[in-house]
Amino acid sequence: MFLKTIFSIFLIILFLFPISKAQAGELSEKLENFTQWEKLTSVKPAEGDLIYPEWMLGTWKVKSTLIDLAAPLAPDIVTPGFAGNRNQLNKPIDFLVRFVKIKPQNSVLKILNKNENFPEILVADRVFNSLNLSRAYLGDEAVLAVKPDPESPNRQITFFQGERQLVSTVTARATENTTDGKFITAEVFQQYFKGGSRAYFNTVESTTAYHLLTTSNPKIEADQVTAVYLSPQDPDYFTAGSRPVALYRYRLEFFPQ
Repeated sequence: MFLKTIFSIFLIILFLFPISKAQAGELSEKLENFTQWEKLTSVKPAEGDLIYPEWMLGTWKVKSTLIDLAAPLAPDIVTPGFAGNRNQLNKPIDFLVRFVKIKPQNSVLKILNKNENFPEILVADRVFNSLNLSRAYLGDEAVLAVKPDPESPNRQITFFQGERQLVSTVTARATENTTDGKFITAEVFQQYFKGGSRAYFNTVESTTAYHLLTTSNPKIEADQVTAVYLSPQDPDYFTAGSRPVALYRYRLEFFPQ
């Protein structure tokens, strides 16, 4: 049961990292074809931090609502927790996130000792966001800490009671700006849950379209689709191929704090 709950949490986690430009229109087209989802083709290996638009600066109260879900390969292949996640439909969860300005952390700039000459960039506070989201689902006592990997900005570990851990590693991403003002990101990351009765691996692909509104309540809306794929360790990996085994669609609303 604990594994199912943790898995649900990290489907919508704002674990936001570096990007590359997506092939024109691929991300927005995939969001319009929710039930026909297949693996992204234009993502590139993860490097550096994802730079967000200036209108996302600050601390936000996010209301996240699961509005749709699908298991394209059911009943033959169904992921852990999918049936239980139906109980979360149309039940909003609130938590805080923030986006902060930092100096670029580029390895070449560090070597040249010229980092101070570059303007600050806007990025997500990954630890703050992940900790708040997981505690919103499990409670403050169940989630002990979220720690970034000091050797890699694309990896973080969440520690739970009972010596259980979730290791998330971003492997690829892309971004897209649409003509109607949407900022779309796509991330692919590997998840490894350990400490329970058995280890569990999978691949998660999360695509989110952010849109700045003319009102203040909410100020930003986002459409997010999370696709879950089997890892190569799973015996059904080749049967599933490039198709997801679970799809979740969320509506995110950002209220300024």
